[in-house]
Amino acid sequence: MLERYELEAFLTLAEELHFGRTAERLGVSTGRISQTVKKLERRVGTPLFVRTSRSVRLTPVGHTLYEDLLPAHRQMRAALERATAAGRGVHGRLSAGFATPWGGELLTAAADAVHALHPDCEITVHEVPLDGGVHALQDGTLDVQFAAFPVREPDLTTGPVVVTDERVLLLPVGHPLAGRASLGPEDLAGLDLIAPGGAVPRYWVDHHYPRSTPSGAPVGRGPAAATWQEVLSHVTAGRGASPGAARGARYHPRPGIAYVPLRDCPPMEYGLVWPTAAESALLRAFVAAVTV
Repeated sequence: MLERYELEAFLTLAEELHFGRTAERLGVSTGRISQTVKKLERRVGTPLFVRTSRSVRLTPVGHTLYEDLLPAHRQMRAALERATAAGRGVHGRLSAGFATPWGGELLTAAADAVHALHPDCEITVHEVPLDGGVHALQDGTLDVQFAAFPVREPDLTTGPVVVTDERVLLLPVGHPLAGRASLGPEDLAGLDLIAPGGAVPRYWVDHHYPRSTPSGAPVGRGPAAATWQEVLSHVTAGRGASPGAARGARYHPRPGIAYVPLRDCPPMEYGLVWPTAAESALLRAFVAAVTV
């Protein structure tokens, strides 16, 4: 039987793939994380991570263990949150935000589930613009947001990854690359990417809209977009291309846009983010409903 700390250390390292960030999230030293993982690997009898001087990645056995343990861990955490909420009483108001339609569906379902258990609470779900970043959390407009990672703001807490999806590149159907079965990072060379401006942090934009390929070839910038509808309009008009999530093809089908898979790229990751100083029983109950 895994001890709780071993479970949390393994799952957190599997998400972060970085000993320093894992230690920071759990509030311990990197040495303790390393010792805990080595102890777990001895118990399992095989390495769970491949470590080099530059990277950490899961072994096949480690990946399988992560996929097997994650649902159970989420259920345990949700059960504890529900018990805590029941003991403290869940009430008050909560404002939740999303920028993607699948995020809106997830938050709406969670709001209904929490309200069914706690009728005295009020949860509203709002769409936020693409170029708003997480500013609405920092100015108090929102209490929690379903966001595309990474989010590294010091005043915000980032929850676990809730949704993952493969990346695609949105191209005008007449573009020479639109008929390809898939594209790699080097195929972005010379393209103009349509990225959000506004309050979006620079590190987030550079993560999703790289300024160069792995070999160093420059990637251009197209017109800035404030909403996904603007992104789609710019791509349809041939003003540039845009990386996105594969499921976007189902939610935003356009006759003038081709959704071409991007291979050899890390997947899109989404989860909840909220102000660290504003946690409450209602927020914890909502987070548990989303992550279960």
